[in-house]
Amino acid sequence: MDFGPFPLQLERQFFAANGYVVLAVNYRGSAGRGANFTRSIAADWGNKEVADLLAGIDHIVKMGLADPDRLGIGGWSYGGLLTDYTIASDSRFKAAISGAGSGNQISMYGSDQYVVQYDNEVGPPWRKLEDWLKLSYPFFKADSIHTPTLFLGGDKDFNVPIIGGEQMYQALRSMNVPTQLVVYPGECHAFSRPSFIRDRLERDLAWFDKYLKH
Repeated sequence: MDFGPFPLQLERQFFAANGYVVLAVNYRGSAGRGANFTRSIAADWGNKEVADLLAGIDHIVKMGLADPDRLGIGGWSYGGLLTDYTIASDSRFKAAISGAGSGNQISMYGSDQYVVQYDNEVGPPWRKLEDWLKLSYPFFKADSIHTPTLFLGGDKDFNVPIIGGEQMYQALRSMNVPTQLVVYPGECHAFSRPSFIRDRLERDLAWFDKYLKH
């Protein structure tokens, strides 16, 4: 899990206090292990990170800490993107929460704040269409997703615009996969209104409880 706007220990302890085993994987592309570790996913999103997450899950299942029939996954920001990538790659998850994420990365070009990064890391879509389609596989291969998924985001988010969640929500709706979309008015990437922060936590927990506690 990686739920971004909240202090990580608070988020992890919140789920742990409600009966969940929480796994946080320092997957390739994240911070803390040097520049090469971070750059290892350049122009190759949703590949090595997914492999690392699934390896971590395999490990705790083998240890007997996690029930392979009641696995959930969730995240915010890149954690939301990675949730979309992972449920499009593996069907073992019984519930997912994708916050401030996206599956169709082409639609992010020009609508978010990362155009300089995109041009330098991947190249513009009209020159690198195949690469952009590869990076957008959660949306363009959405028919491989069977995990009930909750999508959330703020309507003023310019970091990862809410259209990223809206498109994935509609894709799952079109395939009759259980899904919900919750849009928080006036909120940017990191929420500031206490009642919305509480609502998010309660919705996340209720979603997992619905599909994982049976």
